[in-house]
Amino acid sequence: MSNEILGDRKKALEDSFFAKQDARLRREFQEKANLKARKTALSEVSGIDDDTVLEQLIALDIGPDTLAALTLVPLIEVAWADGDVDRNERKAILDAAAARGLSKGSPSAQLLEGWLEQRPAPDVLQAWKEYVSALLTTLGADAKAALKKDLLGRARSVAEAAGGFMGLGNKVSKSEQAVLTELESLFV
Repeated sequence: MSNEILGDRKKALEDSFFAKQDARLRREFQEKANLKARKTALSEVSGIDDDTVLEQLIALDIGPDTLAALTLVPLIEVAWADGDVDRNERKAILDAAAARGLSKGSPSAQLLEGWLEQRPAPDVLQAWKEYVSALLTTLGADAKAALKKDLLGRARSVAEAAGGFMGLGNKVSKSEQAVLTELESLFV
């Protein structure tokens, strides 16, 4: 009889142990799946494929919406540098937003449309600069370089979208270059 009781308790102890192990393994699997999904979402929005950079952004609790806004403010500033947004610049910005997964009709897309119609207040750029400056203090060298390349590369593409007069001359105006230089100064 005592062997039977001991056997039952042993079985209960094993079941409890394996249930805890199973729960831990399920939790670890779910955490890995969530991390992978968050990395994928950030990568789709930003174009950044470096796992280390993506993990740093996740550790800072930066989500796709924040990153989408982060990547669009410089484009808007470059487009407005000459005082208005021309058709080619508008298309370049909307294409960049679509490529980053910004769905038409979403609150972020509506905000972007508003910015294309009316230049955002200067405090939007100032808030962006402060956010990027703070973010850069937390990132490693590779992450900083990837963010700089992504943000400034797309901003330059918008500047070049307007082109020179009838496709001739400088593709980037002096005012657009000034904005690009100002944006780049954050990464020094």
